[in-house]
Parts: sequence; C-alpha cells; structure tokens
Amino acid sequence: MNSQELLDLAARIGPVMVFLIAMTVVAEVAEIAGVFDVAAHWTAHAGRHRTWLLWLLVVALAVACTIVLSIDTTAVLLTPVVIAMARQLGIAAMPFALTTVWLANTASLLLPVSNLSNLIALHRFSQLGAGTHEYISLAWKPALAAILATVVVLFVLHRRDLLTRYSLDPPADPHDRVLLWISGGVCVALGPAFVSGVTPAIPAVIAAVVLVATLAWRWRPKVRSIQVPWLMVLGVCALFIVVDIAMRHGLEPALSALVGGSGDEGNLWRIGAVGAISANVVNNLPAYLALEPVADNSPARLMALLIGVNVGSIVTVWGSLATLLWRDRCRRAGLTIDAWPYAVRSLLCAAAAVSAALLALSLA
Repeated sequence: MNSQELLDLAARIGPVMVFLIAMTVVAEVAEIAGVFDVAAHWTAHAGRHRTWLLWLLVVALAVACTIVLSIDTTAVLLTPVVIAMARQLGIAAMPFALTTVWLANTASLLLPVSNLSNLIALHRFSQLGAGTHEYISLAWKPALAAILATVVVLFVLHRRDLLTRYSLDPPADPHDRVLLWISGGVCVALGPAFVSGVTPAIPAVIAAVVLVATLAWRWRPKVRSIQVPWLMVLGVCALFIVVDIAMRHGLEPALSALVGGSGDEGNLWRIGAVGAISANVVNNLPAYLALEPVADNSPARLMALLIGVNVGSIVTVWGSLATLLWRDRCRRAGLTIDAWPYAVRSLLCAAAAVSAALLALSLA
C-alpha cells in the first residue's frame, strides 16, 4: 500500500473513528449522570407489575438506544442496568439480557450512526448518489422487519418467564439533577442531529465536548473515569489496512464469485447469507470491509450486505464487538453466558431476523 492509498483510506475511516471515540465519551458521561439508571427505573414503574409489559418497554428502550446512540452503547451500558433491574424485581434476568444484545445488533440498521459498519457503508452509498436520507428510506423497512422478528423470537423463547408479575418497584438512585437533565437532553438531541444530513462525527463531537464540560463543572473527579477505547480504535484501523491489502492480492475475485453478479435480484439473499456467515466466522466489521467491494454496485446490494453482517452476526459471541462486550458485562453482573447454548438460541433469531429483513428489502 503506497502513501496515496494510505491517505485515501485515512480520509475515509477518519470520521468513523472520530465518531466512535466521541460517542463512547457521550455514553460514558450519560452512564455517570444516571441516564440509563433513571430510564430503567421509569421503565420498571411504567410496567405496572406485568413482566411482559416491562419487557416490551425494555425492547423500546433498547431499540431507541441502539438507533440513536449506537449498538455498543446498548450492549455495554444498558445490559448491566436491565440485569440489575430484573434481579431487584425478582424476575428472570436472561430474557432481558438477550433482549439487549440481540436488539443491539438487529436494530442497528436504521441510521448510519447505529453501527460502525453503516458509517463505513455511507461513503459507498454517497458514491452511488444515495445520501443519509436515501439510506434511511432504503433501510427502514428491513430495520423494522428485523426488529419485529427479533421481538417475536424473544417472546416465543421466553414466554413462560415473561407471562409473570413482579411486586416491587426498584428504588431510584440519587443523581445530580443538573448533570442528569443536561446529559439526557443531549442524548435526545442527537437523534434529529444524526438524520439532518450533517456528517455524524460533527454532532457527536459537539455532544461529547458539552457533556465532558458539564461533568467537569458538576463532578470534576469523575472526568478521569471516562475510558476512551484507544485499543479498539487501533484494532479497527488495522483491520482496514489488512483487508485492503488482502483485496489487492487476490481476495476480491474469490469473494465476487461467492456473492454473485448484480443482474439477479435473488443475489440479495445470497449477499445477505454470505455476510451473515462471514460475520460469525471473523466478526462483522472485517466481514463488511472484505465484502463491500464486490457488493457495492447498487444501494440495494449494499443494504443486503449490511443486513447480513449486522443482523446476522449474533450467532457467535465474537460475531460483533458489541456481543463480546455484552458477554463481559454479563459476566461482571454474575450472569453466565455459555457459548454453545447461546449460539443455538441466537441462530433461530438470526435466521428469522435476516430472512424478514431481506424479504422486506426485496419487496421494497
């Protein structure tokens, strides 16, 4: 890879990495401020002692968190909150833990900011004449189908645990009200900002600066507790370089044969299937990076690939970074996740959600 190719690659992934860092800071400050704790408390109170209603409200919370604040926020920050909430209420924690991780992945299609792979794909969409609004108009039906399929599978698998009642409301933790309201307001404001057509990194950086400044004003010692995922950023950058080199040395023709040409609409299903399998073998981000050049001659083919690598990546615990982080958070909360039972249940959800999303895409 020569210097010009490296510069071109840096120009493409730079805004994505800035967005990742900024949104991590936003999520960390929101957690410190108690945004997720309060949201879970309100959810439990609104559940009216019906577990199924509480679960549906958690579904809505997980979907909204994933769409606006990204897949990793839901997996990392919402998971321990809902597990603690379930234990305080004396109900099964596993349905709620699985809800966060499955919806973190399957609900991450709608906005470019919902998943790093979407942000990377937005560059290709733009080259094909499809900006943010065109992306959303193409993604909303598959996204809705994937979410609904996930919810149905979750309910069928856990209906016995969900058709129960709880007797207690969890206690509300004390929080700095100024920090809490500013953090919550910034998180809500990010939604319209991300669909405005502005480069997502810009509102993300502004939000991060505002929240860090507010935290420094209200609770300065906590600023040092913010953790920026520098190793993850370096790892993602390394993946870009490795895949780019591999594509220049013979990988592209092999992948092109796998996904097929652009003439047959049935290849949307083929692209989605190859994307899902690849994501569960090597992780969704390198899978997308490798497959993008052989599936980028139309927005529909790119969307089919995103369906595969985003929605279909839940079968293995290493299928997405969010799932790995989720498993670690579950372990810290005392909830054991065994890879094989998890894969069996997740395979059913992935098959249903990917199929529903691809069907919605093909009928659009």
